[in-house]
Amino acid sequence: MDQPGLAAATPSPLDRARHKAYRRLIPLGFASYVIAYVDRTNVSLAVLEMRRSFDWLTDSVYARAAGIFFLGYFLLEVPGTLLVEKWSARKWLGRIMISWGVVAALTALIRTAVQFQALRFLLGLAEAGFFPGVIVYFTHWFPVRDRARALSQFLIAPALAGIITPKISNWLLRIGTSETIHGVTVNHPAVAGLMGWQWMYIFWGIPAVALGLLVLFGLPDRPAHARWLSPEEREALEQELARERAEHGANIQHVDVLHGLLNVRVLLLALAYFFAVTANYGVELFLPRILQSWYGLSRDQVTSWVVLPQVALLLGILLVGWHSDRTRERWFHAAVPMLIGAAAVALTPWSRGTVVVTVLFFCLTMAGVRAYLPAFWCLPNLFLADAAAAGSIGLINSVGNLGGFLGPNIVAAIQKATGSFEGGMMALGVSVAAAGLVVLGLRQLHRRTARVPAVAAESLPR
Repeated sequence: MDQPGLAAATPSPLDRARHKAYRRLIPLGFASYVIAYVDRTNVSLAVLEMRRSFDWLTDSVYARAAGIFFLGYFLLEVPGTLLVEKWSARKWLGRIMISWGVVAALTALIRTAVQFQALRFLLGLAEAGFFPGVIVYFTHWFPVRDRARALSQFLIAPALAGIITPKISNWLLRIGTSETIHGVTVNHPAVAGLMGWQWMYIFWGIPAVALGLLVLFGLPDRPAHARWLSPEEREALEQELARERAEHGANIQHVDVLHGLLNVRVLLLALAYFFAVTANYGVELFLPRILQSWYGLSRDQVTSWVVLPQVALLLGILLVGWHSDRTRERWFHAAVPMLIGAAAVALTPWSRGTVVVTVLFFCLTMAGVRAYLPAFWCLPNLFLADAAAAGSIGLINSVGNLGGFLGPNIVAAIQKATGSFEGGMMALGVSVAAAGLVVLGLRQLHRRTARVPAVAAESLPR
């Protein structure tokens, strides 16, 4: 005899498809982004040992090399995102990961500042399109009600990378060095003639290539290509996504890619993201160096302390993504973390003297300057759709990530001029505060324009 309520408890084909998509897609995207972020930021730890090998590696040279990554990143971002929308996420993302793994490993061979900067530029070219491409890819799979939560689970990858990799990298960095432990000098011989910082680049480049091959041969572009969905699950998910696109399309302006890129709201989002990314990478790429400079910490101590801000970031992203989906609100969930991060990074110089307090401020900083991301990346789809939305995401990410060039160079320039990092921290606080204010102003603009009928593409603000 059937039990009462059993039919109601049986998941629908749509719910089964949604749950399968989470289980199948999020782990692979997550692992790929972990490795992407390690390959992008491991230079902040490697440089602590590279300085012993190269006299030319000053803070200014390091800042230029770390930042020039984002100039290469800028060039292919929009084309790469459109390829994901119009062609194949599987082929483009797989190509990206294989090429960036190879370039990251080749950094082990550098001998001059020019080589260092050239490979960082090539690494940016190789990785361009990955992050916005995944965001566009998620719109092909996850309904609106799931999207911020899916993004938040993807976006915690950098935080997890910052938690698990410092100690692994620290172990690798010991190769070819000497250290004093309890008054005893311990020598760690080189392996195959290579130093620890060289092995670190090689070690983290290998999984990028392996995951790239897995993506290339195993990632379905859309629900229709997923063999692990039953026919009724595929149909239910595709119908839900089509229904949302139709409903969404009735309430927004339909424009081509060019007009979408010139939409004033897209440009303002790019500006806000530029200010936020400037602060993020200014802090992240100099955090180990700042702690070492302010407190004379050893490499072991630095790699222990830098984990804590990443834990705060992980919790912040999960909280913002969950609460943004629960309330269906995006604007304040993007702006408020930015303003919290602005206050924290600007106040960090006053914490100097107590390492625990300094790290606490950096925890609030990192949580603020990145926890806004799940809500922020839902904003372009509030007013654009299809290729125009995909192109806008690529533009926002490419222009915004130029802040990754500016941020480290601001910190290095102010440190060179003043002999300290305090002024750089306050400048980064101003930058991320500007990002929050732009988002709040854009919210007001969006609310006003949402009350009027859709206009022709030719009358869009440019």
